[in-house]
Amino acid sequence: MDRLTIQKYGISSLTLMERAGKGIVDAILERLGRAAKKGVLVVAGKGNNGGDGFVVARLLRQKRIPCEVFLLANRDELSPDAAANYQAYRKLKGKVVEVAEDTVDALARSMKGRGLLVDAILGTGVKNEVRGLYAQAIALMNGSGVPTVAVDMPSGLHADRGTPLGVSIQAEMTVSLGYPKLGQVTYPGLNYVGNLVVADIGIDPRAVAEVAPGTELLENDRICWLVPKREPDTHKGTYGHLLVIAGSRGKTGAAILACRAAMRAGAGLVTLAAPRSLNNILAGSLIEVMTEPLRDNAAEEMEFPNDEEWRRLLQRKNALLFGPGIGVSDSTRTTLRWLLKNLELPWVIDADGLNNLAFDIERLRNAKRAPVITPHPGEMARLIGKNTATVSQDRVGVARAFATEHRCHLVLKGARTVLATPEGKVFINPTGNPGMASGGMGDVLAGILAALLGQGFSAEDAMKLGVYLHGFVGDQVAAEKGQIGLIASDVIERLPMGMRLLSPASLSLEIPTKIY
Repeated sequence: MDRLTIQKYGISSLTLMERAGKGIVDAILERLGRAAKKGVLVVAGKGNNGGDGFVVARLLRQKRIPCEVFLLANRDELSPDAAANYQAYRKLKGKVVEVAEDTVDALARSMKGRGLLVDAILGTGVKNEVRGLYAQAIALMNGSGVPTVAVDMPSGLHADRGTPLGVSIQAEMTVSLGYPKLGQVTYPGLNYVGNLVVADIGIDPRAVAEVAPGTELLENDRICWLVPKREPDTHKGTYGHLLVIAGSRGKTGAAILACRAAMRAGAGLVTLAAPRSLNNILAGSLIEVMTEPLRDNAAEEMEFPNDEEWRRLLQRKNALLFGPGIGVSDSTRTTLRWLLKNLELPWVIDADGLNNLAFDIERLRNAKRAPVITPHPGEMARLIGKNTATVSQDRVGVARAFATEHRCHLVLKGARTVLATPEGKVFINPTGNPGMASGGMGDVLAGILAALLGQGFSAEDAMKLGVYLHGFVGDQVAAEKGQIGLIASDVIERLPMGMRLLSPASLSLEIPTKIY
């Protein structure tokens, strides 16, 4: 997009670099102005990231903030744009110290007493392990105790995966130019970027449209428009009848949580189909939910329904949730195969449903109605036949590849949940917190998603609103009660309030419009 803006739409690279420098300086003065007044040291590389650093140094000097540049190269090695801004900085009598590996100690000495460091060493293009002088400089900056502002990307951090390439700057703040980078909004990159600020440098909208990026960071000023508005002349049938097939001995809680979450997320009606022997437990815990007792075996696991039972179960239903606490058995696998082959309703496969699916993964691609599946990393690993580490190393890549190959909608849960569509679109969810790492949270999310499908949401919109809402409410609860001891029921009870706070009418409340 940057290249198209320059080459096709006529905005010079030096203009973009000037805008970048101004955006970085504005962010520094707004958030770290007091530290900057104690003196700023810009550490620059020879490429365009270093050029941005020279613009920052010049603009800071113009604002009478003490600043000098340490260049990790010879000035003859600078890129053309960096060289131009080097000269502009020098015209203001700005000081530049050229550093080599045998003089890197000078950098360490110069950092003492500074209020702020600016990392302008490496940008988004680095893909190989950082070595030599650059690695030494990064280590010195990290060990200095002085807060660092990273230009566009913390030097040494992979822009797409967020993994450190041997060594990476640990930033207090990163000013990303134009748009956030994928490695800045997913883990482990989030551990290195600090506070993320995005500076608008004027990327041409036509360039954005031409590139058509396939990955989006969810934000509440866009999610809010998905929150449904209820009209006065509606009734419970307007908001969908959800069928939940869930529960087995020892796992009744999963079924209960999913059904309660579905009701709180706006489902008009919910029917729980579960083993007959557990019906008294379930019916007594779910006052607002209807139950449909299913034939079961001695282990209190459901038996595969016959044609008449299927007809009764699916009659006048608008969506289906399969899997929470259902167990893994021949019967549940047979039930899932039948659903994959025959079900026409929008549906969600969760928890034990996914463990059953792992035995028949080849059937997913040819499902009559593409489901929404909601694996955590361990379940995702079983679905792809790999280990959890493989999933964690490239959550976005794994999610996108699986959703497109198997023609399903995918919610890969975890810190920064990843949503993927059969068309290859990916959405990153920024809401949620470690307090939500407790039993039953996944059942709650599954109930929310299924309820939204029953209300007529497309699978994509249900994923976006459901996942964002789930984490948003968890954040609200954590802010009130703390993260430790936060349980799934806390989130369920706050879902209506979360819907209200996310609605367009509530945007004036104190909710951040940009969450990175």
